[in-house]
Amino acid sequence: MRTPRPGRTLAVPLRLVLAVTLLAATVLTGTAAAATAPRPAADGCYTWQRDLAEGATGEDVRQLQVRVAGYPAPGEVIAMDGDFGPATKAAVVRFQKAYGLTAGGKADGPTYEKIYALQDDDCSPAHFTFSELNDCNSDWSGGAVSAAQAKSSALRTMWKLEALRHALGDKPITVTSGFRSKACNDQVGGAPSSRHLYGDAADLGAGPHSLCTLAKAARDRGFHGILGPGYPGHDDHTHLDHRASRFWSAPTCGIG
Repeated sequence: MRTPRPGRTLAVPLRLVLAVTLLAATVLTGTAAAATAPRPAADGCYTWQRDLAEGATGEDVRQLQVRVAGYPAPGEVIAMDGDFGPATKAAVVRFQKAYGLTAGGKADGPTYEKIYALQDDDCSPAHFTFSELNDCNSDWSGGAVSAAQAKSSALRTMWKLEALRHALGDKPITVTSGFRSKACNDQVGGAPSSRHLYGDAADLGAGPHSLCTLAKAARDRGFHGILGPGYPGHDDHTHLDHRASRFWSAPTCGIG
């Protein structure tokens, strides 16, 4: 390269100046875009607006708890209280591990993206529908609780069933009975205090999995109530619910 004489500067081609300027603008634009990268697209059911970690509270935490309700510690049930405590963190970790995500226990973009992929616009999980959990009427009325509460409880049950389904290899699970009004419950001879009246119960029939396989796997999916083969009136189905205290009985399956 020619050395400039003292007092003179080397001329720089205009095209080189333009190229350098364009490159700098591209780098700056890319940096700004990375810093302000949008969160995952809004979901038709519910969209989280922030990452959630232990100590967070609010409706967005409760919404998260519904989706990870099937990933508690064995034999435990996660409270739907909107309080991100140790139990919720542990459930988020199990959910993340189940789907091959980084299991740090914080609900973040990848966690939400997986939830969005799993749920429909009515908030039901991918492999279960509200109609499956209600073979009685279309408005969820006439039970032991309000229609809104019954439907909300059914949604929670469906997410637990989704977790159960995934744990058993993503093979179909058949729901034979869900919410019942008092009239429907009487018609089928249900117990006066049946959990079906509350919307939080589901009866499962045999299919790819035996009734005992379903009953045993349900112990790790947030169900306080498990009744199956060997318990009176339950030799042809496995009953699951989230009653207040644990009652498991399926003697044929070694549960109880």
